[in-house]
Amino acid sequence: MIGGAPPAAGLAVAYRECRQIAAAHGRTYFLATRLLSAEHRPAVHALYAFARMVDDIVDHAETDVAQRYPTHAEVVERGELEPSGLLDLIEKQLRIALESREQGALEPQGLILCAVADTIHRYGIATQHFWTFLDSMRMDVPGTARFRDRYATMADLNEYMSGSAAAIGLQVLPILGTVVPIAEAEPAAAALGEAFQLTNFLRDVAEDLDRGRVYLPADELAAFGVDYELLVHCQQAQRTDPRVRRALAHLIAINRDTYRRAVPGIDLLEPRVRPAIRTAAVLYASILDRIEDSDYAVFSHRAVVPRHQRLRVAATQFTAAALSH
Repeated sequence: MIGGAPPAAGLAVAYRECRQIAAAHGRTYFLATRLLSAEHRPAVHALYAFARMVDDIVDHAETDVAQRYPTHAEVVERGELEPSGLLDLIEKQLRIALESREQGALEPQGLILCAVADTIHRYGIATQHFWTFLDSMRMDVPGTARFRDRYATMADLNEYMSGSAAAIGLQVLPILGTVVPIAEAEPAAAALGEAFQLTNFLRDVAEDLDRGRVYLPADELAAFGVDYELLVHCQQAQRTDPRVRRALAHLIAINRDTYRRAVPGIDLLEPRVRPAIRTAAVLYASILDRIEDSDYAVFSHRAVVPRHQRLRVAATQFTAAALSH
């Protein structure tokens, strides 16, 4: 593993593109990465940009994807821009990029894949985490064998999150470094990824309904008298029914329990990266506070942690880390 070596000049543009994507779309994430050392940031930005690209392909219209990611122009010309085809193409291109790097001639099809392939090699990240992630994203694509737009139980949702969230936590772990064998830190890293994603699902109920999806377990909702039709009614009325409010409170409690299980794992990371990860954990958990403060008004506005609070949390974590040394 060459981890920590600066990217070659030819890769600088690729990493810069990834940084711009992270800065534009991941406010909490990007702020947390600023607490990392300069040598860690490019790799973490690359992983974010890769995940963002795949997510955009799954969630956005074909023309929008073409504009965001002109790398796929040749696919557009052939009329093969459906999401499942693009996911297959991305996997193929990433495999080619990895093979080319091993042969000493990295020739990927796009800037993001260029940076990701280099990151995988420099930090010795297991490529299976990327294939697991792409498999999970196929669950979001209508017409594929794995497609789901509802999840009957928390176990079903956890199956999805094992690829879409836990795998990302496992991708990042070799970059951050650990003070124990990496296998010992993996359960907590996976749990933290799942905690972040469940927070997103609770915050983005309305957005997901716009796409005909519900990323909340049906059996947990049903225990409070909530079904898909009631969620749609709340969406249309932009008001949270009391039954939905109680269900969200219950799921927030489950989400906080996941954070409680995950956060002790931060102490298994290298000391210098802990402030960044603690910042991300505190800020993401704060989104749950914002949902509660709004009386669970997830259908009328998006819960956001104010900038001044994000900066204060980051400063607090940085100061605490400095004083501990």
